[in-house]
Amino acid sequence: MNTKKQSGVSRAVKNYFSNNWGILLGLAILCVIFSVFGNNFLTQKNMLNLLRTCATNCYLAIGVQMAIILAGIDLTGGALAALTGVMSVAAFSWWGIPVPVAVAMGIILGGVIGAANGIIVAFTGIHPFVVTLAMQSICRGTAYLVANGSPVTAYGEDSFAFIGQGSLGPVPLPVVYMLIFLVMDFFFMNKTQTGRHIYAVGGNEVAARFSGINVKKIKILVWTISGTLAGFCGVVLASRLSSGQPATGEGYETDAIAAAVLGGTSFFGGTGTVGGLLIGVLIIGLISNGLNLMHVNSYWQYVLKGVIIILAVYVDMMKQKKQNSAK
Repeated sequence: MNTKKQSGVSRAVKNYFSNNWGILLGLAILCVIFSVFGNNFLTQKNMLNLLRTCATNCYLAIGVQMAIILAGIDLTGGALAALTGVMSVAAFSWWGIPVPVAVAMGIILGGVIGAANGIIVAFTGIHPFVVTLAMQSICRGTAYLVANGSPVTAYGEDSFAFIGQGSLGPVPLPVVYMLIFLVMDFFFMNKTQTGRHIYAVGGNEVAARFSGINVKKIKILVWTISGTLAGFCGVVLASRLSSGQPATGEGYETDAIAAAVLGGTSFFGGTGTVGGLLIGVLIIGLISNGLNLMHVNSYWQYVLKGVIIILAVYVDMMKQKKQNSAK
Protein backbone atom coordinates (compact mmCIF):
# COMPACT_ATOMS: atom_id res chain seq x y z
CA MET A 1 0.00 0.00 0.00
CA ASN A 2 2.80 2.42 0.92
CA THR A 3 4.59 1.56 -2.32
CA LYS A 4 1.43 2.40 -4.28
CA LYS A 5 1.05 5.72 -2.44
CA GLN A 6 4.69 6.60 -3.10
CA SER A 7 4.36 5.74 -6.78
CA GLY A 8 1.17 7.81 -6.97
CA VAL A 9 2.86 10.81 -5.38
CA SER A 10 5.95 10.50 -7.58
CA ARG A 11 3.71 10.26 -10.65
CA ALA A 12 1.81 13.38 -9.59
CA VAL A 13 5.06 15.29 -9.02
CA LYS A 14 6.42 14.12 -12.37
CA ASN A 15 3.23 15.20 -14.15
CA TYR A 16 3.31 18.56 -12.40
CA PHE A 17 6.83 19.33 -13.61
CA SER A 18 6.20 17.98 -17.11
CA ASN A 19 3.01 20.06 -17.49
CA ASN A 20 4.51 23.25 -16.07
CA TRP A 21 8.17 23.03 -17.06
CA GLY A 22 7.98 26.17 -19.22
CA ILE A 23 6.70 28.54 -16.54
CA LEU A 24 8.86 26.83 -13.89
CA LEU A 25 11.88 27.55 -16.08
CA GLY A 26 10.74 31.17 -16.39
CA LEU A 27 10.36 31.37 -12.60
CA ALA A 28 13.88 29.99 -12.11
CA ILE A 29 15.37 32.43 -14.63
CA LEU A 30 13.69 35.37 -12.89
CA CYS A 31 15.08 34.21 -9.54
CA VAL A 32 18.61 34.05 -10.98
CA ILE A 33 18.34 37.48 -12.63
CA PHE A 34 17.02 39.20 -9.51
CA SER A 35 19.52 37.39 -7.30
CA VAL A 36 22.36 38.80 -9.39
CA PHE A 37 21.04 42.31 -10.08
CA GLY A 38 18.61 42.93 -7.22
CA ASN A 39 19.88 44.28 -3.91
CA ASN A 40 19.07 42.00 -0.95
CA PHE A 41 16.78 39.81 -3.04
CA LEU A 42 17.58 36.58 -1.19
CA THR A 43 17.30 38.01 2.32
CA GLN A 44 14.67 36.57 4.66
CA LYS A 45 13.00 39.95 5.03
CA ASN A 46 12.58 40.34 1.26
CA MET A 47 11.34 36.77 0.82
CA LEU A 48 8.65 37.37 3.43
CA ASN A 49 7.66 40.66 1.76
CA LEU A 50 7.48 38.84 -1.58
CA LEU A 51 5.22 36.16 -0.13
CA ARG A 52 2.93 38.80 1.44
CA THR A 53 2.54 40.43 -1.96
CA CYS A 54 1.88 37.08 -3.61
CA ALA A 55 -0.72 36.22 -0.96
CA THR A 56 -2.82 39.30 -1.71
CA ASN A 57 -2.77 38.53 -5.42
CA CYS A 58 -3.50 34.86 -4.82
CA TYR A 59 -6.79 35.50 -2.99
CA LEU A 60 -8.11 37.33 -6.04
CA ALA A 61 -6.45 35.02 -8.58
CA ILE A 62 -8.22 31.92 -7.22
CA GLY A 63 -11.61 33.47 -7.90
CA VAL A 64 -10.55 34.97 -11.22
CA GLN A 65 -9.21 31.59 -12.35
CA MET A 66 -12.58 29.94 -11.63
CA ALA A 67 -14.33 32.62 -13.68
CA ILE A 68 -11.90 32.14 -16.57
CA ILE A 69 -12.36 28.35 -16.41
CA LEU A 70 -16.06 29.13 -17.01
CA ALA A 71 -14.91 31.09 -20.12
CA GLY A 72 -15.76 34.30 -18.25
CA ILE A 73 -13.85 36.96 -16.33
CA ASP A 74 -14.05 38.92 -13.08
CA LEU A 75 -12.78 42.50 -13.13
CA THR A 76 -14.33 43.49 -9.80
CA GLY A 77 -11.59 42.23 -7.48
CA GLY A 78 -9.48 45.32 -6.76
CA ALA A 79 -12.39 47.74 -6.42
CA LEU A 80 -14.37 45.26 -4.31
CA ALA A 81 -11.36 44.78 -2.02
CA ALA A 82 -11.23 48.56 -1.53
CA LEU A 83 -14.94 48.71 -0.72
CA THR A 84 -14.90 45.82 1.75
CA GLY A 85 -11.81 47.23 3.47
CA VAL A 86 -13.44 50.65 3.85
CA MET A 87 -16.71 49.15 5.10
CA SER A 88 -15.02 46.86 7.62
CA VAL A 89 -12.92 49.63 9.16
CA ALA A 90 -15.80 52.10 9.13
CA ALA A 91 -18.01 49.52 10.87
CA PHE A 92 -15.87 49.34 14.02
CA SER A 93 -14.19 52.76 13.89
CA TRP A 94 -17.25 54.88 13.12
CA TRP A 95 -20.27 52.79 13.98
CA GLY A 96 -19.00 50.93 17.06
CA ILE A 97 -19.59 47.43 15.70
CA PRO A 98 -17.34 44.72 17.27
CA VAL A 99 -14.29 43.89 15.16
CA PRO A 100 -15.18 40.22 14.46
CA VAL A 101 -18.64 41.27 13.25
CA ALA A 102 -17.15 44.10 11.15
CA VAL A 103 -14.70 41.67 9.53
CA ALA A 104 -17.49 39.19 8.80
CA MET A 105 -19.57 42.03 7.31
CA GLY A 106 -16.77 42.92 4.91
CA ILE A 107 -16.30 39.35 3.73
CA ILE A 108 -20.05 38.74 3.41
CA LEU A 109 -20.43 42.00 1.46
CA GLY A 110 -17.85 40.69 -0.99
CA GLY A 111 -19.83 37.48 -1.37
CA VAL A 112 -23.11 39.34 -1.88
CA ILE A 113 -21.66 41.55 -4.62
CA GLY A 114 -20.03 38.51 -6.22
CA ALA A 115 -23.41 36.73 -6.13
CA ALA A 116 -24.98 39.78 -7.80
CA ASN A 117 -22.39 39.49 -10.59
CA GLY A 118 -23.21 35.80 -10.99
CA ILE A 119 -26.98 36.36 -11.02
CA ILE A 120 -26.73 39.07 -13.67
CA VAL A 121 -24.43 36.93 -15.82
CA ALA A 122 -26.56 33.80 -15.41
CA PHE A 123 -30.01 35.30 -15.96
CA THR A 124 -29.43 38.14 -18.43
CA GLY A 125 -26.82 36.67 -20.75
CA ILE A 126 -24.73 39.87 -20.54
CA HIS A 127 -21.06 39.04 -21.00
CA PRO A 128 -19.13 38.78 -17.68
CA PHE A 129 -16.64 41.37 -18.94
CA VAL A 130 -19.35 44.02 -19.15
CA VAL A 131 -21.05 43.01 -15.90
CA THR A 132 -17.90 42.94 -13.78
CA LEU A 133 -16.47 46.09 -15.41
CA ALA A 134 -19.66 47.95 -14.46
CA MET A 135 -19.59 46.48 -10.93
CA GLN A 136 -15.95 47.52 -10.64
CA SER A 137 -17.00 51.13 -11.21
CA ILE A 138 -19.91 50.81 -8.77
CA CYS A 139 -17.70 49.36 -6.02
CA ARG A 140 -14.94 51.93 -6.48
CA GLY A 141 -17.39 54.83 -6.47
CA THR A 142 -19.20 53.48 -3.40
CA ALA A 143 -15.90 53.10 -1.55
CA TYR A 144 -15.07 56.77 -2.21
CA LEU A 145 -18.57 57.85 -1.18
CA VAL A 146 -18.51 55.92 2.11
CA ALA A 147 -15.00 57.14 2.96
CA ASN A 148 -15.71 60.65 1.69
CA GLY A 149 -12.61 60.37 -0.49
CA SER A 150 -10.21 59.86 2.45
CA PRO A 151 -8.72 56.81 4.20
CA VAL A 152 -10.73 55.47 7.14
CA THR A 153 -8.23 54.93 9.97
CA ALA A 154 -8.43 51.87 12.23
CA TYR A 155 -7.83 53.35 15.68
CA GLY A 156 -6.26 51.18 18.39
CA GLU A 157 -7.68 47.82 17.36
CA ASP A 158 -4.89 45.29 17.85
CA SER A 159 -7.18 42.38 17.02
CA PHE A 160 -7.88 43.87 13.60
CA ALA A 161 -4.20 44.66 12.98
CA PHE A 162 -3.28 41.07 13.84
CA ILE A 163 -5.29 39.74 10.86
CA GLY A 164 -2.90 41.21 8.30
CA GLN A 165 0.20 41.99 10.37
CA GLY A 166 0.43 38.93 12.62
CA SER A 167 2.49 35.82 11.97
CA LEU A 168 2.59 32.12 12.74
CA GLY A 169 6.19 31.72 13.83
CA PRO A 170 8.24 33.34 11.06
CA VAL A 171 5.44 32.99 8.50
CA PRO A 172 3.13 36.02 8.04
CA LEU A 173 -0.54 35.22 8.51
CA PRO A 174 -1.51 36.41 4.98
CA VAL A 175 0.81 33.68 3.63
CA VAL A 176 -0.83 31.10 5.91
CA TYR A 177 -4.24 32.13 4.56
CA MET A 178 -2.92 31.79 1.01
CA LEU A 179 -1.72 28.23 1.60
CA ILE A 180 -5.03 27.27 3.21
CA PHE A 181 -7.01 28.72 0.29
CA LEU A 182 -4.81 26.95 -2.27
CA VAL A 183 -5.33 23.58 -0.56
CA MET A 184 -9.07 24.20 -0.32
CA ASP A 185 -9.16 25.27 -3.97
CA PHE A 186 -7.30 22.12 -5.06
CA PHE A 187 -9.68 19.77 -3.28
CA PHE A 188 -12.75 21.74 -4.35
CA MET A 189 -11.83 21.81 -8.05
CA ASN A 190 -10.44 18.26 -8.27
CA LYS A 191 -12.20 16.18 -5.64
CA THR A 192 -15.78 17.46 -5.64
CA GLN A 193 -18.64 17.07 -8.09
CA THR A 194 -19.18 20.84 -8.14
CA GLY A 195 -15.57 21.41 -9.14
CA ARG A 196 -15.92 18.94 -12.01
CA HIS A 197 -19.11 20.70 -13.06
CA ILE A 198 -17.23 24.02 -13.26
CA TYR A 199 -14.76 22.48 -15.71
CA ALA A 200 -17.61 20.90 -17.64
CA VAL A 201 -19.55 24.16 -18.01
CA GLY A 202 -16.41 25.99 -19.10
CA GLY A 203 -15.52 23.28 -21.60
CA ASN A 204 -18.95 23.11 -23.26
CA GLU A 205 -21.88 24.91 -21.67
CA VAL A 206 -24.49 23.39 -23.98
CA ALA A 207 -23.28 19.85 -23.37
CA ALA A 208 -23.14 20.51 -19.63
CA ARG A 209 -26.74 21.74 -19.64
CA PHE A 210 -27.95 18.66 -21.54
CA SER A 211 -26.10 16.41 -19.11
CA GLY A 212 -28.21 17.79 -16.27
CA ILE A 213 -25.81 20.35 -14.75
CA ASN A 214 -27.49 23.47 -13.37
CA VAL A 215 -25.41 25.97 -15.33
CA LYS A 216 -26.97 29.05 -13.72
CA LYS A 217 -26.24 27.71 -10.23
CA ILE A 218 -22.60 27.02 -11.16
CA LYS A 219 -22.13 30.54 -12.53
CA ILE A 220 -23.64 32.18 -9.45
CA LEU A 221 -21.49 30.01 -7.18
CA VAL A 222 -18.25 30.85 -9.01
CA TRP A 223 -18.74 34.62 -8.92
CA THR A 224 -19.89 34.38 -5.29
CA ILE A 225 -16.65 32.61 -4.37
CA SER A 226 -14.65 35.19 -6.31
CA GLY A 227 -16.43 38.05 -4.54
CA THR A 228 -15.97 36.44 -1.11
CA LEU A 229 -12.23 36.06 -1.71
CA ALA A 230 -12.07 39.71 -2.83
CA GLY A 231 -13.86 40.66 0.39
CA PHE A 232 -11.31 38.70 2.41
CA CYS A 233 -8.51 40.36 0.44
CA GLY A 234 -9.94 43.79 1.30
CA VAL A 235 -10.03 42.99 5.02
CA VAL A 236 -6.41 41.74 4.98
CA LEU A 237 -5.24 44.80 3.04
CA ALA A 238 -7.03 47.17 5.41
CA SER A 239 -5.47 45.36 8.36
CA ARG A 240 -1.99 45.61 6.85
CA LEU A 241 -2.44 49.33 6.13
CA SER A 242 -4.28 50.00 9.43
CA SER A 243 -6.92 51.80 7.38
CA GLY A 244 -9.59 51.31 4.77
CA GLN A 245 -8.44 53.16 1.66
CA PRO A 246 -10.85 53.68 -1.26
CA ALA A 247 -7.93 53.99 -3.68
CA THR A 248 -6.35 50.67 -2.74
CA GLY A 249 -6.45 47.65 -5.04
CA GLU A 250 -6.11 49.58 -8.31
CA GLY A 251 -4.77 47.22 -10.96
CA TYR A 252 -5.08 44.17 -8.72
CA GLU A 253 -7.46 42.48 -11.13
CA THR A 254 -4.80 42.78 -13.84
CA ASP A 255 -2.28 40.97 -11.63
CA ALA A 256 -4.85 38.25 -10.86
CA ILE A 257 -5.68 37.74 -14.54
CA ALA A 258 -1.99 37.70 -15.47
CA ALA A 259 -1.26 35.09 -12.79
CA ALA A 260 -4.12 32.87 -13.98
CA VAL A 261 -3.33 32.95 -17.71
CA LEU A 262 0.41 32.69 -17.08
CA GLY A 263 -0.35 29.59 -15.01
CA GLY A 264 -2.01 27.93 -17.99
CA THR A 265 -5.69 28.85 -17.47
CA SER A 266 -7.34 29.01 -20.89
CA PHE A 267 -9.59 31.92 -21.86
CA PHE A 268 -11.49 29.39 -23.98
CA GLY A 269 -12.69 27.78 -20.75
CA GLY A 270 -12.50 24.33 -19.22
CA THR A 271 -8.76 24.39 -18.49
CA GLY A 272 -6.76 25.53 -15.45
CA THR A 273 -4.88 24.05 -12.51
CA VAL A 274 -4.15 25.22 -8.98
CA GLY A 275 -0.49 24.27 -9.37
CA GLY A 276 -0.14 26.42 -12.47
CA LEU A 277 -1.93 29.29 -10.75
CA LEU A 278 0.57 29.20 -7.87
CA ILE A 279 3.49 29.50 -10.28
CA GLY A 280 1.75 32.38 -12.06
CA VAL A 281 1.19 34.19 -8.76
CA LEU A 282 4.87 33.73 -7.83
CA ILE A 283 6.06 35.04 -11.20
CA ILE A 284 3.89 38.18 -11.03
CA GLY A 285 5.04 38.78 -7.45
CA LEU A 286 8.67 38.25 -8.44
CA ILE A 287 8.43 40.75 -11.28
CA SER A 288 7.09 43.49 -9.00
CA ASN A 289 9.50 42.70 -6.17
CA GLY A 290 12.58 42.26 -8.33
CA LEU A 291 12.05 45.38 -10.43
CA ASN A 292 11.55 47.44 -7.25
CA LEU A 293 14.85 46.12 -5.87
CA MET A 294 16.56 47.00 -9.15
CA HIS A 295 15.07 50.53 -8.87
CA VAL A 296 13.29 50.19 -12.19
CA ASN A 297 10.52 52.75 -12.71
CA SER A 298 7.32 51.19 -11.36
CA TYR A 299 5.42 52.20 -14.50
CA TRP A 300 7.40 49.58 -16.43
CA GLN A 301 5.69 46.94 -14.30
CA TYR A 302 2.34 47.83 -15.90
CA VAL A 303 3.90 47.57 -19.36
CA LEU A 304 5.50 44.21 -18.62
CA LYS A 305 2.36 42.70 -17.10
CA GLY A 306 0.34 43.79 -20.13
CA VAL A 307 2.86 42.15 -22.46
CA ILE A 308 2.74 38.97 -20.35
CA ILE A 309 -1.05 38.76 -20.67
CA ILE A 310 -0.94 39.23 -24.46
CA LEU A 311 1.80 36.61 -24.89
CA ALA A 312 0.08 34.11 -22.57
CA VAL A 313 -3.23 34.47 -24.41
CA TYR A 314 -1.47 34.14 -27.78
CA VAL A 315 0.23 30.92 -26.66
CA ASP A 316 -3.15 29.65 -25.46
CA MET A 317 -4.68 30.44 -28.87
CA MET A 318 -1.91 28.54 -30.65
CA LYS A 319 -2.50 25.53 -28.39
CA GLN A 320 -6.22 25.62 -29.14
CA LYS A 321 -5.59 25.81 -32.91
CA LYS A 322 -3.18 22.89 -32.68
CA GLN A 323 -5.68 20.81 -30.69
CA ASN A 324 -8.52 21.62 -33.10
CA SER A 325 -6.44 20.75 -36.15
CA ALA A 326 -5.46 17.44 -34.57
CA LYS A 327 -9.11 16.41 -34.13
